[in-house]
Amino acid sequence: METKLARIAEIARANPKEQFTSLAHLINAEMIKACHKQMDKNKAVGIDGINKAEYEANLEENIKDLIARMKRQAYKPQSVKRVYIPKPGTDKKRPLGLPAYEDKLVQIALAKILNAIYEQDFLECSFGFRPHRSCHDALKVLNVIVNKSEINYIVDADIRGFFDHVDHEWMMKFIKHRIADPNIQRLISRFLKAGIMEAGISYATPEGVPQGGPGSPILANIYLHYVLDLWFEKRIRRQCKGASYMVRYADDTVFCFQYENEAKEFYQQLVMRLKEFNLEIADEKTKIINLGKNRDNDDDSDTGSFDFLGFTHYADKTDNGQTLIKRKTSKKKYKASLLKVKEWLKKNRHSPTKELMKMMKIKLYGYCRYYGVTNNRNAVSDFIDETKRLIFKWLNRRSQRKSFDWSRFNLFLKKYPLPRAYTCVNIFELGAGKSYVM
Repeated sequence: METKLARIAEIARANPKEQFTSLAHLINAEMIKACHKQMDKNKAVGIDGINKAEYEANLEENIKDLIARMKRQAYKPQSVKRVYIPKPGTDKKRPLGLPAYEDKLVQIALAKILNAIYEQDFLECSFGFRPHRSCHDALKVLNVIVNKSEINYIVDADIRGFFDHVDHEWMMKFIKHRIADPNIQRLISRFLKAGIMEAGISYATPEGVPQGGPGSPILANIYLHYVLDLWFEKRIRRQCKGASYMVRYADDTVFCFQYENEAKEFYQQLVMRLKEFNLEIADEKTKIINLGKNRDNDDDSDTGSFDFLGFTHYADKTDNGQTLIKRKTSKKKYKASLLKVKEWLKKNRHSPTKELMKMMKIKLYGYCRYYGVTNNRNAVSDFIDETKRLIFKWLNRRSQRKSFDWSRFNLFLKKYPLPRAYTCVNIFELGAGKSYVM
């Protein structure tokens, strides 16, 4: 199967205008079984209530029945179960879609096929949910761009409720650019129109892509590839007299410009462009920022900053007087992460000490691996210190009797040491997207 997908990718790369007419046969028993193996056994269940273990109990028959229904076009995805998960640090909740187990398998198989084709089309400025492209890769490319001497202005754009407002008609038009197989087209259309189930009530989905399904990321990337990426590359960059770049991770995008008038003009064009495709700008979260590179040394006014992928990007003066754009953990993400630690400790404070500290160590290593980038060690160190204070607080609430004072707690940390802040990612080592900025 991997060989077949590699061959499709090769054809797609060699022939950018190739339309694939026969793909549905790839979603066979072999592929579905492979998709089942890679499924996480702890994934939340959809409206069918079936998890991996239950599906596996009669795996051969279940897959045989699924493939038979797909061949006679009788397979129809079930409604997606909608749940709401809290946004740490706020009272808001984010909607999450949970497809039925069988639908997850088909979506994974479909995503493999779409990725093999569209990975050859996607531009270097796109990073979200793509193989071998991480958040750190996007940050590295953005670091090179914003530190170019000619880049002075940022358009920090936010699309309001992107996943809820993807236009199905446009989505299918974009799919047809590359896929002429009517069976695959029908399958994608059925997933888009499967509907949602919330609190036992079914709702139609005339627009949107349910966030949380295995197929949602690739469909979102296809949509934004045509709506934003190609438009910016083929039209905006060509009409700009100064330098211009964009970096996109899923629906989170930063646009970089040399001249203020071109940044402002682009903002107006962006509003109109998104409107054509049933999308709109979140005005309260979208702004034009002066990076402050051209300010006099005597100017003490604040320079602009913007948030991207959990980091606040800000201007700082080096020892030789040059302006360098650095990054630190954003206040919003910092507070949200601390709140997660607090809730976890509150819930698990009665766990065996050895197990609790082992898990906390793993969590902090994970935090360091993401936020431990160049110039951000102090913020990571502060986070670890705050975590220690929370551990001290909640271990002392195990009983009415206080377990620790600070001297005893420091001895405790020598027995169960937590990681120190360290720079895990060198932001100046370019990987994916290198050719875009060089």
